[in-house]
This record gives sequence, structure tokens and C-alpha cells, in this order.
Amino acid sequence: MPYKLSSSTLSLMEDCPRCFWLQFNKNIKRPFGIFPSLPSGMDKVLKAHFDSFRDRNELPPELKDEGIKAELFKDVELLEEWRDNFRGILWKDENDNILRGAVDNILVKDKKLIVLDYKTRGFPLKDDTAEYSRNQLDIYNFLLRKNGYETEDYGYLIFYYPKEVNENGDVVFDTELIKMEISVKNAERLFEKALKILAGEIPKSEESCEYCEWGEKIESSNL
Repeated sequence: MPYKLSSSTLSLMEDCPRCFWLQFNKNIKRPFGIFPSLPSGMDKVLKAHFDSFRDRNELPPELKDEGIKAELFKDVELLEEWRDNFRGILWKDENDNILRGAVDNILVKDKKLIVLDYKTRGFPLKDDTAEYSRNQLDIYNFLLRKNGYETEDYGYLIFYYPKEVNENGDVVFDTELIKMEISVKNAERLFEKALKILAGEIPKSEESCEYCEWGEKIESSNL
């Protein structure tokens, strides 16, 4: 049976192979908690912000001030497809397994594409903050290359976090741009690992997974 995977489901696999296996093979998904609407709202206004500069053939100050020598991707129709969570950048292997990812934005430098991903958080970055998004950048670059595009061997994460509220009541954000080397081999490894897990027996519970622990408690209470 072919599987439809994404960067988010591969993240679930890395977090807990058992939860990942149950979602795809038994249609048992982790319970959904209350999802804050602020990140999705920020994502929308940031895309509009960057698009307004693209339409003027400029870079926004948070990139220009960092000395970025590139331009924003100008194919609006294609970018909207790549941004769409239900379409995105898609690749299908020889067994019809699908891997999909939805980008925030793309830069172009010397005809090579550079993935740019927006991140919103409540606090300044820690030393390992960017590492949590490494696989995501790797997957996006893997998908672009599988679709015939050349990409640079690095991508950018741009973080936005609140700094202060000014006298007018406007929230002021700080930004931090992180350049990260990418590895398409890592993305390929994650994809192959996912298919191997899904084709095998259900993995053991992860000791660190609160969802597995919760499920075991529910199961034992029903015995």
C-alpha cells in the first residue's frame, strides 16, 4: 500500500515511531489539543509582507540588512502551489509512495533556489533552536531537486519573537536569520526509514512519549 508522507509526518516518526506507525497503519492519531491561532496568523501576515517586497523587486529589511545577495522567487502561481498544504512540492517514488512539503518562501541566487522558512516563537533563540528545523529544510531541498530544480547547499530560517510593546500599543518583534547547511541524503534517509517502519511490525512504546504512556494507561484500565 502506497503511503503519503510529509515533513510533519516524518517529524512525528522521529518523535515516536509507534505513534507514526499507528497513524498510518491503524488510523489512530494522537489526540489534538488546543492549537494556538497566533502562529498561523503570523504566517499569513509574513507571507503578505514578503510578497509586497517581491512585487517591488526588493528584499525586506530583515534580509537586506543581513547582506543577503539573492532575490525573492518571482513565479507567483508556482509559489502559491508550493505553499499550499494540500499540494505543496510533491515527489512520488517507483512504488507510488508520496512525499510532500509546503514551503514558506524561496530565494533565487545565480539560478539556484534557496529555501526560506519563517518561524515564530515567544522567546529569543537558544543554542539548539534551529536544529529542530534541520530535517524540514533537508526535506524541502530534497523535493525541489527531485522535481528538477537546482538548490544551494544551504537554506535560511528567519525567527520572529516579541521584543516590546511601544506607546501606540504595537507589538515590536526582533528577528534572527540563521543560515543552515542542508543534506538531501538525510532527507532520503528519513523517507526510507519511514517506509521501513511502516512495512514492519508495530514499534515498541517510546519511554519519552507521553501519548504512548497515556494510551497504555487507558488500555490497562479497560482490562
